[in-house]
Amino acid sequence: MSVSILTDSAASLPKDIATAAAISIVPMWLTIGHSSMHDGDLSLEEVLARIDEGISTSAPTPGEFEAALEEAGVDEGALVLTIAGTMSSTAQSAHVAAQSMDPDRVHVLDTGTAAGAEGLVVLAAAAAAAEGKPLAEVEAVARRVASRVHLLATIADLDRLAKSGRVPDAAAWAGRWLGLQPMFEFRDGGAHALRPARSRAKALDRIFENWMRSAPGRSPGTAEASHVAALHALSPDDAEGLLDRVNDATSVTTWFVGSFSPVMVAHTGPGLVGLAWWWDDGSP
Repeated sequence: MSVSILTDSAASLPKDIATAAAISIVPMWLTIGHSSMHDGDLSLEEVLARIDEGISTSAPTPGEFEAALEEAGVDEGALVLTIAGTMSSTAQSAHVAAQSMDPDRVHVLDTGTAAGAEGLVVLAAAAAAAEGKPLAEVEAVARRVASRVHLLATIADLDRLAKSGRVPDAAAWAGRWLGLQPMFEFRDGGAHALRPARSRAKALDRIFENWMRSAPGRSPGTAEASHVAALHALSPDDAEGLLDRVNDATSVTTWFVGSFSPVMVAHTGPGLVGLAWWWDDGSP
C-alpha cells in the first residue's frame, strides 16, 4: 500500500496517465444554462457548442471528496492536491472532507496553480507515493514542485477571461490588446498579463523561449531533468509542436499533451495553447 493521491479535474490530466499513476480525479461541476453536470460528462466540443447558453463552474462537494477518499483508501495516508484557492473553493471542500475523516491521515494542499501546472505537481506527488514515501515526504515533494512550476499560455482572445470574473484585469487587457495575440502567465494563484505577441507563431516562440530561459544555468542541457505539459483547447497541433521543440532541446523526464478540461475552458474559451513545466536540478 502507498499514500493515495487525489486531485480535481482542473488538473487536466489525461485519463490514461492518471490511471497509470494511480491518481483519483474528483470532477468539478459545470452549469450550462439551467443544467448542471460533472466536468467530463460532455466533451469539450459539446461544451463549447453551448457556450452562449452561459457557463459557470463550481467545486466538488465535501461529500464527493469523502467518497473519493474512502474509495482510494487512507490507511497509509492521502494527499488531496487542488486548483488554486483564488480560482475555486475546491480546496475548502477538500479541507471539510479531511476534517470529517482523519486530518492526521488526510492532508490537503492548495497547489496555487491550475491546469497542466497543477497536473505536474500531482504527478510528482504520485511518483513519490509510488516509491513508498510516507505522507509527510510526499507532501513535501508536492510543495517543492508547486513552488517551481511555471505556466505560460496564449489565447485567441480575452472575451471569456473577461466574462469569467476570475481575472478582473482581463477586460482592460482586451481593450489595450485589440488585434494582438494575448499571452499570460499563471502565478501567485492567478493569471497575469504578459506583453502580447503580434501573431500566433510569435506567441508560441515566446513560450518556448521562456522555457529555455528558465533552465538552471540558463541552458537546458545543464538541468538534471525537465518535466513538461503541453496544453490546448482544441489546438492539439500547436501543443504537440511546442512539446516537440522542448524534446529536441533537452531530455524530458515527465511529459504529456493534454486538453484543457471543460471546466477550465469555460473561463478561457477555445484556441488556448500553453506550456507548463518545472526543472529538477537536484536541489531540495
